[in-house]
Amino acid sequence: MMKTLPHLLLTLLILSSCMTSPDETPVNGELFQGLGYKPIYATGAELKNVNITTSEALRSPGKIYILDRYLFVNEMGKGVHIIDNSDPKNPKNLSFISILGNYDIAAKGTWLYADNATDLLVFDISNPVEPKLSKRIANAIPMHNYPPFQNVYFECVDNKKGTIVGWEKVTMAAKPNCFR
Repeated sequence: MMKTLPHLLLTLLILSSCMTSPDETPVNGELFQGLGYKPIYATGAELKNVNITTSEALRSPGKIYILDRYLFVNEMGKGVHIIDNSDPKNPKNLSFISILGNYDIAAKGTWLYADNATDLLVFDISNPVEPKLSKRIANAIPMHNYPPFQNVYFECVDNKKGTIVGWEKVTMAAKPNCFR
């Protein structure tokens, strides 16, 4: 017993040196400077509300897919623009597929694939002017409970508030409990 006591004390000393208090700087050296990310939530009903609407201005475009004379442009977190590019010098914004929580798209043949938070949506775009939702595959996409950034503070996720559809950088009065 006497021989193991020094080893036990040494182990406890080493482990206690790895612990930090909430006010200390994280291991990577990032200090909290009053900014952090807050999750944006949506209810199940809001997520299932997918609509084809009139064209909208591009504000935060993401991926672009070309299919024949049409462009499909992802609007980060909002949906997909459908643009007639028959005349590349004068493209015409035709319509918008409103998809909350949409950050990624792919197109092949007559099909457009789009994420809708955790669901995968499949649209028939054989007539790109009038796309039709053909299938919803529920929970096909894993959802992370943290923002897609490194070395950031963020408000911890509360799944009771709904599904995360985005993150908003905001001023925070106090350092949040979550860090990535």
